[in-house]
Amino acid sequence: MYMPLLLPALIVYVVLFIVPALYGMTLSFASWAGLGSAFHWVGVKNYVDLFTSPVFLSSFWNTLVLTAVVGVAIFLVSCGAMIVLRSTKGHSFIRSAVFVPYIISPIAIGLSVSFLFNPKGMINTLLGLLGLDGLQRPWLAPENILQVIMVGLTWSAAGFYVVLLMSAVDAIPASLYESAQIEGANLLQQFRHITLPLTRDMISVAAVLWVIAGIKTFEIIIAFTGTAGTPPLEARSLAVEQYLRVTGGPAGGIPQLGSAAAIGVIMTAITVVLILLSRRISRREALEM
Repeated sequence: MYMPLLLPALIVYVVLFIVPALYGMTLSFASWAGLGSAFHWVGVKNYVDLFTSPVFLSSFWNTLVLTAVVGVAIFLVSCGAMIVLRSTKGHSFIRSAVFVPYIISPIAIGLSVSFLFNPKGMINTLLGLLGLDGLQRPWLAPENILQVIMVGLTWSAAGFYVVLLMSAVDAIPASLYESAQIEGANLLQQFRHITLPLTRDMISVAAVLWVIAGIKTFEIIIAFTGTAGTPPLEARSLAVEQYLRVTGGPAGGIPQLGSAAAIGVIMTAITVVLILLSRRISRREALEM
């Protein structure tokens, strides 16, 4: 009965999602440099080469660390916002102000934060003025750049999740908090026993959205490193490594489309595993409540 109405959307979905996904999975088992070059089946060689490559493994772990650390930071910021902003005057304005960095281009965010952490930038200058020269660092050096990127990413992304979770807090009846206050519950106790349980579903949704966004982190890294050619190994994510293999960056200008497709499959697998893990944790905690 509804098939004639669903068919156009189904066709678009199959053509724009299912077919490219299947083609990408197929390409991951081949060696191909693009149009005009020979197409060779290589089986699982692309995957074996990736997991024996120090460059790929570094990108792999960088991505997991970035996703985990920034995810925890965003969760803590969001929890703080749920505790403080719920009863703060002008919370709507504060919420809007916190959201602003999210709508700014990641390239602009990356450039701005990289200027701040430049060896002669505002951070080191301010530390010098305060007499804290011992805390000055070459923040954009390879050994420090991933941490700085995570700071910039947290600042730019947290606003979206604060607004998302605060929308769930707004739906909680005020009478619950009033009853808790009468019973003598402080802000932390109200958060623990009212806010957190009643926003658990939205927190789970936010976790899924962040995992997807974190695994795909790309633009802000390019902005920080200042080049799309060869970002430092310490700053590469899986998305950046995939881009370099598509463009031939790490192979003397020769595209490695099969290897890039294999990275895409791995990114998808990681995303699915992390999403299932977060959902399982949320479900288990909900049962314990």
